[in-house]
Amino acid sequence: MISTTVIIIGGGATGSGVLRDLSMRGIPAIMLEQGGLAYGTSSRFHGLLHSGARYAVNDNESAKECIEENMILRKIGKHCVELTEGFFVQTPEDDKEFAPKWLEGCKSAGIKTEEISLEEAFKLEPNLSRDISKVYKVPDSCIDGFRLVWQNAMSARKYGGDLYTYHKVIEIITESGKVKGVKALNKVTNEVVEFGCDYIVNASGSWAGEMVALSGLAPLPISPDRGTLIVFNHRFTSRVINRLHKSSDGDIFVPHGSVTILGTTSAEANAPDDKTPTSQEVKKLLDIGRVVFPYVDDYRILRAFAGTRPLYGAKGAGRSASRNFNIVNHTEEGLSGFVSIFGGKLTTYRLMAEKVSDVVADMAGVTAKCRTADEPIIQDVSEHTISKAKKYFPQGAVNIVVDRIGADFEEVLNNIENSNEKNELICECEMVTLSEIKYVAKDAASYYLNDIRLRTRLGMGTCQGTFCSLRAIAALENENIEMKLKPSDNIKNFLQERWNGLRPALWGGQLREAELTRAIYLSTLNFDGESYEA
Repeated sequence: MISTTVIIIGGGATGSGVLRDLSMRGIPAIMLEQGGLAYGTSSRFHGLLHSGARYAVNDNESAKECIEENMILRKIGKHCVELTEGFFVQTPEDDKEFAPKWLEGCKSAGIKTEEISLEEAFKLEPNLSRDISKVYKVPDSCIDGFRLVWQNAMSARKYGGDLYTYHKVIEIITESGKVKGVKALNKVTNEVVEFGCDYIVNASGSWAGEMVALSGLAPLPISPDRGTLIVFNHRFTSRVINRLHKSSDGDIFVPHGSVTILGTTSAEANAPDDKTPTSQEVKKLLDIGRVVFPYVDDYRILRAFAGTRPLYGAKGAGRSASRNFNIVNHTEEGLSGFVSIFGGKLTTYRLMAEKVSDVVADMAGVTAKCRTADEPIIQDVSEHTISKAKKYFPQGAVNIVVDRIGADFEEVLNNIENSNEKNELICECEMVTLSEIKYVAKDAASYYLNDIRLRTRLGMGTCQGTFCSLRAIAALENENIEMKLKPSDNIKNFLQERWNGLRPALWGGQLREAELTRAIYLSTLNFDGESYEA
């Protein structure tokens, strides 16, 4: 048995935030995640750091939380945040009576708004529709969900926290009305591992209801709400663009690195892991998106993806459900030491983690206060180190890699300096080099090529892994770095995951690229084992 004080179920933004918060307070904690880090909702959203303006009219309390946390994350998580600002735009299809209510809601929530002239708006964003009649500037920004989760987890490790990925909780152990631990299935080895603890934090998002049921309590009324988004192979907006109307489908465009993301839909999900997008949803989003960007069809779609939101309340409530978060102390139901947290937004993950950690600390008799709002998630790399690294990395890549790796970049640089090998570029689209691949692959949480992808963005650019997956596997083999699958199976799994997002948008340039990917796949090492001799 592996023993600790607190078990956290769920390795998304909230779970990793709780792990960091508890670890900083000196409370021993272990986080268990059924997949890789950010397996669930935290990797399947817009990448939008909300100003709260979207919720100003219908959910003002949530709007207040968003703007407060937005400002905190700009300070503590600057390596995950891109300060783009945002526009709310009024189109001919939008209710003109909504704007005054929205402005009043923003004022009430403390969200700064500024109306700008159409001339200035079109100068800043030339691809916007000329039918737009009003534009307001708000402090929206962009955030990398993958990076946020990883960096919270890495920070927690430095304070003594630990994490186990690919460990699915299958049983919650109780005795005399108190939690005693959990049993988790190691999905890599198929072994059942027992963890002992005094307290459990259920931060499993859309799976939160299922986890409560495992304890023998009545399931929580959590309804997974499914949302689909599409990724374009162009950054055709430099700012987050929202429609100035009541929240609806397909009304937000978010720039993210070199791409733009459009979404989202809202529909009742069949299950927490209902994450397969459809061509119908993609076409629907394009139809809606043309109102803001008339030439949206000119941009190639890289992929589509979907995720589920854990909404609390009546099934099928969708956009009418509150985006506030909820904490349930199950002591009131007769099970001591078990706490669930759900709802909220990724923007408010730190606040959610703070509040549930306060509950746990109080139960454990720990008086240490939360410090996560003041202490950076990762420490900055010195200018001297960055300057020294430029001779080993492609032009413009150093700062990108520093943002991804954080303070561990110094170790990556030392490894390069102590090696006679060239730091080859493995993924040209996302500027991922051999040194980064090697470093991440050796991490205890890296079992598959997909785990490396989530931390480095390998295969998330234009080619969607067609070329870089082969280069990465070859590099790992050359370095004698073992993964949990043989090379051919690792690439198959990697490309299959990419295919799931390509399939709903197979037309035009993307269809041609899919054929290229297929040809390379079939002609490389005879992966499918078939004979192609005439």
